[in-house]
Amino acid sequence: MFILLPVLITAHVLICLLIVLVVLMQRPRSEGLGAAFGGGMTENMFGAQTTNVLVKFTSWLAVSFFAITLLLSIITAKNAGGKTAIQESLLNAPIPQASPAASGTPAAALPAAPAASPTGSPR
Repeated sequence: MFILLPVLITAHVLICLLIVLVVLMQRPRSEGLGAAFGGGMTENMFGAQTTNVLVKFTSWLAVSFFAITLLLSIITAKNAGGKTAIQESLLNAPIPQASPAASGTPAAALPAAPAASPTGSPR
């Protein structure tokens, strides 16, 4: 588990760089940044179907980027399985007991319980 995290982070960084390069190599419809790299340079290097190949490669890189991101979040969440300082303080805090003074009603204002008559009959 300890070797997997650095390997995934390295793969994540490489995929990020590849996505940037592949997106810059694609020829836009308006011939914007693609023309800056020599116009038909990618077609000369990779053939006439370069656009289809680059679009498929970009989609595979995007899927792998999100998959590795999900794996990294799961692994780091499992590694940090301990409780945070706030969780520890909340769990160790004493539970306050309810009292009449705490409820805001003074004890003198509470109605007294009726006294029971010694004969058991009501007065």
